[in-house]
Amino acid sequence: MIFLSAQSPEIPDESYIGIEVLNGGFFTTIQDSGRPGFGDLGVGISGAADQRSMKLANRLVGNDEHLAVLEVAVGGLAMRAVANLTIALTGAACPITIGGRSEAVNSTICVRKGDIIELGIAQTGMRTYLAVRGGIQADTVFGSKSTDVMAQLGPEPIRDGRQLCIGRRPASFPNIDYAPVESVTDQDVTLDIVLGPREDWFTAEAKHMLVTKEFVVTSHSDRIGMRLEGPSLPRLRFDELYTEGTVAGSLQIPPSGKPTLFLADHPVTGGYPVIAVVVADDLHIASQLKPGSRLRFRESDSMKRAIQTIMSI
Repeated sequence: MIFLSAQSPEIPDESYIGIEVLNGGFFTTIQDSGRPGFGDLGVGISGAADQRSMKLANRLVGNDEHLAVLEVAVGGLAMRAVANLTIALTGAACPITIGGRSEAVNSTICVRKGDIIELGIAQTGMRTYLAVRGGIQADTVFGSKSTDVMAQLGPEPIRDGRQLCIGRRPASFPNIDYAPVESVTDQDVTLDIVLGPREDWFTAEAKHMLVTKEFVVTSHSDRIGMRLEGPSLPRLRFDELYTEGTVAGSLQIPPSGKPTLFLADHPVTGGYPVIAVVVADDLHIASQLKPGSRLRFRESDSMKRAIQTIMSI
């Protein structure tokens, strides 16, 4: 797999080597808030799958919330601190040990030079975010340091032996060292959706099953999307659909009738009809679902009310 990067490094001169990767874990990438605005070039937004957790991790260490972090899928990451660091971990809860001592997610953690940072297997949720005060440094591609596994843009996934540079530390430090946020859940989840843009390609029965039946996340899931097991959603139309744009949260229905839920690295266009889209506020929940997770969909009342309000003006 080849990842395209900038022609020359854009790592600032004041950066320093702060981390040596001992074990890259199951799948660890560098992610930030993504690269919006290049859809006309066929370049997706990408970025952290769970934007809320990424931004919280940055705020806990005093970073701008859009700086690059490590996105650790499932867990298993092990690193050695090459310098004194301040870090925070958010998102999926997993056992964390720093220099042999246990630490907690959603808190600010001081790491001494030489300490080993180890993440166990995530107990709930799919993705843990590790922010370092100063931000993870990497080449910038289309304005972002994010790894896009679909387009193969940005830095390569984290491998054993890699050394990571850290940027200049911010001048100010936050006054809080723990964020009492709601724990990540990955079972019995309900996601709000808005029907369309191609709900008219499906039978009334299909739309009824979509919002009344349970679906299960299969093992065919990654940053691009999740294939769901559940009832097949019958189509009303079978003619060919012209390729059209897609967004994160799209529920695309292939010929099998089983939905695919697009995530951060989704293709920018698709040729199968999209019956509905998960609302943006629920994408952080969707990103934390792992294989075996059960979920349901619910038509968004708030969106209905917003549309009714606009139509009445």
